[in-house]
Amino acid sequence: MFLYVFPIVLIVVSNIVYHVCQKSTPQNVNPFSALLITYLTAAILTVVASQFYKTDKRFLESFNELNWTSVALGVTIVGLELGYLLAYRVGWNINVGSLVANIILAIMLIPIGILFFKEGFALNQIIGVVFCVLGLILINK
Repeated sequence: MFLYVFPIVLIVVSNIVYHVCQKSTPQNVNPFSALLITYLTAAILTVVASQFYKTDKRFLESFNELNWTSVALGVTIVGLELGYLLAYRVGWNINVGSLVANIILAIMLIPIGILFFKEGFALNQIIGVVFCVLGLILINK
């Protein structure tokens, strides 16, 4: 049960800290300077943490099996980081901006999950989407 719940708790806690940090980044700082320090910190932490994560392949050996997704993920992470930083700078509230973005994201991932990953989508999920759309309308009034 722990292994099932832990990743979700990690995501939630990390997202809370992420949004507080994004919202608290000084307005006058060049966003790319902030991103550089962010990614340097992440790179150092990744190298250190890799020493404690045991797999059948060593850290450097795994580089041979990487594909395009790691580079694409790097590009998209810059877009995410910059997008949230700019959203907060132009006035989005921390309690609304993330909610709006994540609801739209979840709705847009539905057809991707169905078409590319053969995931199902039941009636109760359709009802949930309707409530999400209604929530977006209400939140932005």
